[in-house]
Amino acid sequence: MRIVIAGGHGRIALRLERLLAARGYEVAGIVRDPAQGGDLREAGAEPVLCDLETASVEHVAGILRGADVAVFAAGAGPGSGAARKDTVDRGAAVLFADAAERAGVRRFLMVSSMGADPNRAGADVFDAYLRAKGEADEHLKTRLGLEWTVLRPGSLTDEAGTGLVRLEASTGRGAVPRDDVALVLAELADTPATSGLTLELVSGPTPAGVAVKDVAGN
Repeated sequence: MRIVIAGGHGRIALRLERLLAARGYEVAGIVRDPAQGGDLREAGAEPVLCDLETASVEHVAGILRGADVAVFAAGAGPGSGAARKDTVDRGAAVLFADAAERAGVRRFLMVSSMGADPNRAGADVFDAYLRAKGEADEHLKTRLGLEWTVLRPGSLTDEAGTGLVRLEASTGRGAVPRDDVALVLAELADTPATSGLTLELVSGPTPAGVAVKDVAGN
């Protein structure tokens, strides 16, 4: 199985790449800085150079052609303003979903955010971020050729993962280590029965694999 991850040098993406490579999957990570390639190779992923803020749908579809799963884990990052929240967290996500559909990729995972809402009120950068994420999620749901799952983690931490989570349509506020977000994404990639679901994720009492099977109805 080939999996292509947008935002391949992100803190969730690098963790996910290690997990997927350890499972024997063929993994590629999209980055725009060639200096990041070594970190991806160390994680077991093939670096692919592409700037999703400026690339065409056709170009990205070419990168995705032959992939079984596409994962959008890119983000404008801390310190960025509202304009880049729009061009990356919304625009690049929309582009990536459109390209995946054009390339014939079936499975699509969107790393979103708890509280994402296209109608979010407010004028600060965090409001712009949640609007951008919400708009990207809503666009993804219109891509009828994709078997999509939206994952909305709570507050992200760099604490060591426990592998124990709460994964539901609505969990309430909470925190979750990036390790455990990556673990859940790896499980979701293997569970197309979660297609069409928008899921919130926080730390909890349930092993990640069991939690994914539970929401899939297995």
